Amino acid sequence: MRSHSGERPFVCTDCGKDFVHKHHLVSHRLMHSGDKPFVCDNCGRSFRQKHNLVSHQLTHSTERPFACADCGKTFGNRRVLVSHRRVHTGERPFACGHCGHRFSQKNHLVTHQRIHTGERPFACAHCPKTFRVKAGLTIHQRVHTGEKPYVCRDCGNTYSMNHHLKRHQRMHQDPPVAPQGGQWDNVGQAQTQPFPWGGCETTV
Repeated sequence: MRSHSGERPFVCTDCGKDFVHKHHLVSHRLMHSGDKPFVCDNCGRSFRQKHNLVSHQLTHSTERPFACADCGKTFGNRRVLVSHRRVHTGERPFACGHCGHRFSQKNHLVTHQRIHTGERPFACAHCPKTFRVKAGLTIHQRVHTGEKPYVCRDCGNTYSMNHHLKRHQRMHQDPPVAPQGGQWDNVGQAQTQPFPWGGCETTV
């Protein structure tokens, strides 16, 4: 009956988001805790919710009985096929209640809505910075870990972000192309500047 009354008594103490049912709150709080209790027996990958594990496990199966009539791509799950076909149909069934922007995938809508709510659930363990999407946190953490997975084939310089590598590679063009509004240093590296709180540095 709460779904009709609008009552949402279960509130997340971390971000204030409220829910109609307790199990929805329990599932949501895993996002803050980082717990992923559902583990794939095939590859060890873990998930916060069981239905995500079930969908993932289909990727290990060779059986892909659901085929797209438009491009022939096959899928192990009918739900994934339905989602894929929106690429061809242009259907965008998920609408933002704040601005009306529409999306083909529900997870894209969820991410977009954080612009309106201000929710930034992915927090860096090393500094105060928070992010709306996990990918943003993953990239940022390279500032602290020193990981630089993008390697220049011409000179071996390494970078934490792909667009930094692409900007650097202009130096190897003939003639070299300087970055807009800036100059190369003597090794073609991007300059650094401190974060506003002075705790660490990042390339720009």
